[in-house]
Amino acid sequence: MSPDQEKMANAWKDGSRDAFDTAEKLYESKKYHHALFFCHLAVEKALKAKYALGHSDMPPYTHHLVLLASKVDTKLTEEQQIFLPEINTFNIAARYDEEKLNLYKKATQTYAQEWMGHTSEILKTLL
Repeated sequence: MSPDQEKMANAWKDGSRDAFDTAEKLYESKKYHHALFFCHLAVEKALKAKYALGHSDMPPYTHHLVLLASKVDTKLTEEQQIFLPEINTFNIAARYDEEKLNLYKKATQTYAQEWMGHTSEILKTLL
């Protein structure tokens, strides 16, 4: 691994940790749908860190977690892999008004707490 790859991977890892820290703060502020968006961002950046460690090029310009996971050796459990499509919806749902309303309705404290937990476990595996 080149120093540039390691530097890029560390930047993605730092971004992932920062995004999850933001998710936790948003959760504490009861902004559950925003917290879920940052959960997606944290997983995306962690996957891009994995990509940077194993490839000499930049990570793909995509927010699609399943696609990113398919391009890296994630070591995610089967259960964690099953969670990726749902976490992926937090990205789209938080950006567009019609979808945002749907996410807002389902992003209860209990739902957000569950997905914060899943995200935390995925990040432990990836980072």
